[in-house]
Amino acid sequence: MYALSISETLRSMFWELWVKDLDHPFVVELYSGTLPLEKFKYYVLQDYNYLVTMVRVLSLLAAKAPTLELSRLALELAYGTVTGEMENYERLLSALDMTIDDAVKARPNPTNVAYMNFLLLTAYHGDFYAGLASVLPCFWTYEDIAERHRWRLEANRVELYKRWASVYLSSEYKMLVRRLRDAVDGSGRSVSELSYHFEQALRYEIMFWQSAYIMEEWPF
Repeated sequence: MYALSISETLRSMFWELWVKDLDHPFVVELYSGTLPLEKFKYYVLQDYNYLVTMVRVLSLLAAKAPTLELSRLALELAYGTVTGEMENYERLLSALDMTIDDAVKARPNPTNVAYMNFLLLTAYHGDFYAGLASVLPCFWTYEDIAERHRWRLEANRVELYKRWASVYLSSEYKMLVRRLRDAVDGSGRSVSELSYHFEQALRYEIMFWQSAYIMEEWPF
């Protein structure tokens, strides 16, 4: 009988939240090609700021890694974010008639600030595997979203959206997620030790989509 891995068990424990993330209206409309461009622009500016924080989080985790191989994984993820993701964002911003300067100057919304603070605090005060569990939902849900809505993407007439989403269907991205999951699965930690960080990050992922969908602003 097949036994679920730690990462699979975590996803199964919070499956209702997982599906809520995968089927958020922002995601469905983006993959269908019906999402208003202004909402996508808003998302891109917020996500750029989030990615800057993710690089810092991964760098902190690299310093805390219990083995050289795990430190290398965290550094490769950080480097990939800085080079691949950021280079993609420069092209994406250009296609949206925006610049890196626009992204740098964009004020993170309340949800984004809360999510980034959660990741940073976990990386600072938690151990390596707590930090890994907190970044896993971000990487993994994007892969699952792309697979779940692949059929929508095929009929999507907005080339910009198709280009953005195709990254998460690539073999390179899938391998990255697989390595991240393998690190969690081989952690030797119990599910209960990792569940809080995984669940919180997953909730923030859903909230991040929602904040972009409503183009969240600071109330005061």
